[in-house]
Amino acid sequence: MSAVRPFRAWRAPNAVAADVIAPPYDVMSADEARVIVQKNPRSFVRVSRPEAVMPPGSDSHSPEAYATARREYQGLKDQGLLTQDPTDGYYLYGQKMGDHTQVGLVACFSTDEYDRGLIKKHEFTRPDKERDRIQHIDATNGQTGMVFLAYRDDVRLNALIAEGQKREPEFRVTTEDDVVHTLWRVSDAVAVAAITAAAAGLPATYVADGHHRSAAASIVHKERRERPGRHGWFVACLFPASALAIMAYNRAIKDLNGHTPAGLMEAIHNSGWDVVPTSLTVPPRRGSATMYLAGGWYLLTARDVPADPVTGLDVSLLQDRVLGPLLAIDNPRTNKRVDFVGGIRGADELVRLVDAGTHAVAFHMFPTQMGQLLAVADAGQVMPPKSTWFEPKLRDAVAMHELE
Repeated sequence: MSAVRPFRAWRAPNAVAADVIAPPYDVMSADEARVIVQKNPRSFVRVSRPEAVMPPGSDSHSPEAYATARREYQGLKDQGLLTQDPTDGYYLYGQKMGDHTQVGLVACFSTDEYDRGLIKKHEFTRPDKERDRIQHIDATNGQTGMVFLAYRDDVRLNALIAEGQKREPEFRVTTEDDVVHTLWRVSDAVAVAAITAAAAGLPATYVADGHHRSAAASIVHKERRERPGRHGWFVACLFPASALAIMAYNRAIKDLNGHTPAGLMEAIHNSGWDVVPTSLTVPPRRGSATMYLAGGWYLLTARDVPADPVTGLDVSLLQDRVLGPLLAIDNPRTNKRVDFVGGIRGADELVRLVDAGTHAVAFHMFPTQMGQLLAVADAGQVMPPKSTWFEPKLRDAVAMHELE
């Protein structure tokens, strides 16, 4: 089963939601955060990235930074830019980016179920990033950004999510990236009970994005176990898997590890790929990738693809047959010679990096599919780092959960 519960969200009123809701904390640099706050002082970035309102060069992980986050959070409340709903309820959060629309259920989910593996993961987490989120939760006494969850489509829950969208929205705003964000509130007892029962019938849910947020919530619960409050729950948005779109997560390498361009292409061919010049910049199917090298694009097609859910991933094929053995990217988590480029930036960014001379070769991946993500999680395995790039991103401060 999947335990969910309604909650009284802290959120921005309709009149100011467009100013307050903000990109997630981990998709911007400190300099980018500072620019956002300078342009829009109401942005929640001043809480999620408090160094944006501190002197340049401030340590974003210092006690002063977390104290600033707490002060800025309270300041938004004092200004009426964040208010709390009077009663418990569920929320529906919709996003429309171009032709793609996704709507999910915002609720509180159980840290106990996370610990028992009913909320399944597909990535390792880093202790330093966990501790950052823990300290931010402790500073604000809440979860200000949502974990991004998915479920295998369920007729009953899908129908309730569709029905909830017939209500008058709490807000509908278009952000600077042209994504339309809509929030509906579901608070009547009958509808709340129906959603709770439908979610309970799900055998499992899956972390699509937000592994550090969910891990931090679990640790905070353990650290606060003797204190009253709702610290055994964390806020997340749960989407039907069929509604989600995964973009490629591309790779750019700073040098050829001693190869000439022709030598690298020959080595790739000998490692199990067909390599041909192409006019394509985006790979056409699973088991293929495109490579930008020495001013031209090449199509790489694997001559065999393992059936294993992890080694058969396109990112695994490239890592195991090219990046590791040929380019000496032994550990992509720590190697400084590889950069990861989110698919939202497109192939043009790969061309720019290589043509600028900062990188020698770049690879455009075929996107990991939702079925692959679910299969890896069901097998209790983990994907290589930077295997998925979800768009659109869930905004911070849409519906926040306070612990005590």
